[in-house]
Amino acid sequence: MARQPVRRSSKPGLVVVGGTRANRALGAVWLVGAGPGDPDLLTFRAFNALRAADVVVHDGLVSDEILDLAPSRARRINVAKRKSRHTLPQDDINQLIVALALDGLNVVRLKGGDPFLFGRGGEELAACREAGVECHVVPGVTAALAASAGAGAPLTHRGAAQAVTFVTGHAAHGEPDLDWVSLARPNQTVVVYMGVSTAGLIAERLTAAGRAGSTPALVVENASRADERRILTTLSGLAEAAQGVKGPALLMVGESMAMADTVPVIDPISQTALFERSSRS
Repeated sequence: MARQPVRRSSKPGLVVVGGTRANRALGAVWLVGAGPGDPDLLTFRAFNALRAADVVVHDGLVSDEILDLAPSRARRINVAKRKSRHTLPQDDINQLIVALALDGLNVVRLKGGDPFLFGRGGEELAACREAGVECHVVPGVTAALAASAGAGAPLTHRGAAQAVTFVTGHAAHGEPDLDWVSLARPNQTVVVYMGVSTAGLIAERLTAAGRAGSTPALVVENASRADERRILTTLSGLAEAAQGVKGPALLMVGESMAMADTVPVIDPISQTALFERSSRS
């Protein structure tokens, strides 16, 4: 017998086999960017996905305020990854979200920042596609945008920064494998994620490649959160500035970082929640 074609119904949760609905209902996965931490920076699409979740598989960097936007009935699974400590390997996370969706659940994979910027969302999307699971990607405000906006230090600025590059300072073995010559070119902003432990090495490599040690640099810890901290320094002082930083932090190097305000100011608009949190179910 010829194999019947399988296609996705326009109605979520149903599979159509040979033009008729199959008996088995499928769930779906939403890869949701939770933003840098402030719940008021969550998008409406992310909020709606959370409100419809049966289970939330979340990172350790997602704030409790955002997790609390999910229904009280929704199961929470913490798959936090921190330096030198992985609750679950990435392959296991991929298998987990697929299995939950195949059980008919609406799965929100809640990730700090944006799923596709150092969030390994591409791997999770590929796993869902391979398993035939419906998957949607909900972008989030990445930490660099929140840090830049909060400090008043634009990532691009006429006459000072014509480009911005996001890189990771994390290295599984040895030092980060980066194009130091390209990153050392003037009039650009380099944003380093996960670079606190390698700040000294990063500064050394950029300086050796030609970036001036006097280039302004900004370290932002816990961007957008109530305990945000900013340290304005130079490339040559980057290693010292990163000492003592314990929370998630960004290293931002470039001429426009000289514009940074190092004293966080509470935005009055952010004090009025965009979402009606009292409506939690």
